[in-house]
Amino acid sequence: RDYIENGNIRNSVNFPDVEMARTDGNRITIANSNVPNMVAQISTVLGQEGLNIIDMTNRSRKDLAYTILDVDKPVSDKSLQAIRSISGVLSVRKVGPAN
Repeated sequence: RDYIENGNIRNSVNFPDVEMARTDGNRITIANSNVPNMVAQISTVLGQEGLNIIDMTNRSRKDLAYTILDVDKPVSDKSLQAIRSISGVLSVRKVGPAN
C-alpha cells in the first residue's frame, strides 16, 4: 500500500529499500539503470519545465536505481514524457497527492 500511495519500496527482490516522507509537493518516482549522470538529466528536465525539487532521494542496487522526487508544482505529461525519453529510464510514475 505504501508503494501505491507514496512510492516507497521495502523488501523488494530487485530494487533497493527507498523511503521518503511526504511533503506538500507533487511526487514522481523513477526506476532507471544505475549509470552516471542519470539524476542530473532528470533534474535538468524538471528545471527546464520550471519545476523546483523540494525533496529527493535516490538509492541503487547493482544495475538498478530508484528515485523519489517531490516538486513544487504539478508535473505535466510533457515533463513525464521527457523523463521517459532519457536513455536508461525504465519507468516513471506520478504518485497521487499526500493525504
